[in-house]
Amino acid sequence: MRASGGASPRPAPPKRSPSPTTTSTATKLLVRASSSLAMPPPRLAHLRRLLSLHSPPPHPLAPSPVRPLPLLLPRAMAGAAHAGVATGSAEYEEVLRCLSSLIKQKVRADTGNRGNQWELMSKYLQILELEEPIARLKVVHVAGTKGKGSTCTFAESILRSCGFRTGLFTSPHLIDVRERFRLDGLDISEEKFIMYFWWCWNKLKAKTGDDIPMPAYFRFLALLAFKIFSDEQVDVAVLEVGLGGKYDATNVVKAPIVCGISSLGYDHMEILGNTLGEIAREKAGILKKGIPAYTVPQPSEAMSVLKQRASELGVSIRVVPPLDPRQLEDQPLGLHGEHQYVNAGLAVALANTWLERQGHLDRIHVKDHGTLPDQFIKGLSIACLHGRAQIVPDPQVKSEYKDTSCPLVFYLDGAHSPESMEICAKWFTHVTEKDITQPGSLEKPHSSNNCKKILLFNCMSVRDPQRLLPRLLDTCSQKGLHFDQALFVPNQSQYTKLGSHASPPSGRDQIDLSWQLSLQTVWENLLHGEKGLNGPSSSETSLVFESLPSAIKWLRETSQENQSTSCQVLVTGSLHLVGDVLRLIKT
Repeated sequence: MRASGGASPRPAPPKRSPSPTTTSTATKLLVRASSSLAMPPPRLAHLRRLLSLHSPPPHPLAPSPVRPLPLLLPRAMAGAAHAGVATGSAEYEEVLRCLSSLIKQKVRADTGNRGNQWELMSKYLQILELEEPIARLKVVHVAGTKGKGSTCTFAESILRSCGFRTGLFTSPHLIDVRERFRLDGLDISEEKFIMYFWWCWNKLKAKTGDDIPMPAYFRFLALLAFKIFSDEQVDVAVLEVGLGGKYDATNVVKAPIVCGISSLGYDHMEILGNTLGEIAREKAGILKKGIPAYTVPQPSEAMSVLKQRASELGVSIRVVPPLDPRQLEDQPLGLHGEHQYVNAGLAVALANTWLERQGHLDRIHVKDHGTLPDQFIKGLSIACLHGRAQIVPDPQVKSEYKDTSCPLVFYLDGAHSPESMEICAKWFTHVTEKDITQPGSLEKPHSSNNCKKILLFNCMSVRDPQRLLPRLLDTCSQKGLHFDQALFVPNQSQYTKLGSHASPPSGRDQIDLSWQLSLQTVWENLLHGEKGLNGPSSSETSLVFESLPSAIKWLRETSQENQSTSCQVLVTGSLHLVGDVLRLIKT
């Protein structure tokens, strides 16, 4: 197999372990499987990756003209839920450059990340004079391992459909940082984002120094969200916890209207703990005395911790069952997948309690026959969150045959925990088996029986691929689905950070693919058992690409050249990867 443009696959050199200086990436765009690859410790792989990034230069206190960097890709459209297309103005690029300077280039598993200088948050609030504005916000606060972003999206959409002005803060973003800040269901405009950014940036720069450093990246974004929502006078602010709960930047809210904890599982274990009990204890940090709290069915170890913490605070944490689809009067959920009924059930409880505690139950009409109020049904059906069970046919690959649909379709889901991998696999097998088109797709996916299933995968090096990939592969196998190929790539955003003009390292010898080669090793071992990368067909079952654009290029050329076979590509393992793919295929 050979891709055009010099993209020729070949085996890695034998008897050589992957390292920053010896990986076979200097001359080839992609690498076939090789049996000599051993998995490096994830922490070391992450350190090597961080060392390849350049520290940003000092940043000014106010916007100034910025010299354009080499152009890699134009800024992509933000999508159906976005306020519009980002212009990529020099001032906006300067804002993104300043934001990037707040990203701390240290291993996330560092123990200093747990509650790292939490007391600084109160000082930042004082500098920005946000204590009183935050106290006035009517907050819905949601933590969890899986589904917290979907729960927040559903809750915001319900309350917006009830006629309230809403603010929604979620993470991470997929294409543009403004996705994290929604006002009335739309990403904040570039003009407003720039205005609020400089207001916060300049005040903090003027008052921080050796004793009080500038806030880290996520803390700054949370502070910015509080400023935006308070100045925009939203009726309700729906806040998704970034990581954990107790020490999360959003947890400066002392008296939310209602709290929710979505499904718990194993993720961010290097920070939150190695057991479900430890993880649940961190998530329960958002619970407050006297504030109603809800959760979904949890593993017993996690549930006992949540109930214990609620009891200590003198509150009752109520367990909400999954939403019964019959309550929707035949309307589909805006977010797809069976698991979303769990998140929708929690969102309904949160929205209903917010309305009740704010004295607004008169806004909704409760029906006698057990279905949800019309505003709830509308909110749940129009909810939109990209990168979760999303189907996007590639607009650049056209079929040569009349009345046939796109030969290259991407199925995107940002699953990155063992539990979410299983959910993702069930969704992918279901929609590809029945050729279901989700609302919002560009066109009907290819319906031919001659379909090639391809996995496009990457995950952060702090995660264990031997927990993720087996869950994905086993679930698909149980449903009768088998991948023809697996492609392993680094995230594009590893290099681009926040700016639209940043590019990967210019020299291929600077790109460390040891982690992707390790992922390939795990995959081949799963496919071929102890034979691993020496299996009879290992040279055809997996490839490693040095960049995501080269992988997309190869997929497009393969699809265009073999239109009798459609390609259904599952993109998963990382929300950052999903965002990078969306950016590339929509430009």
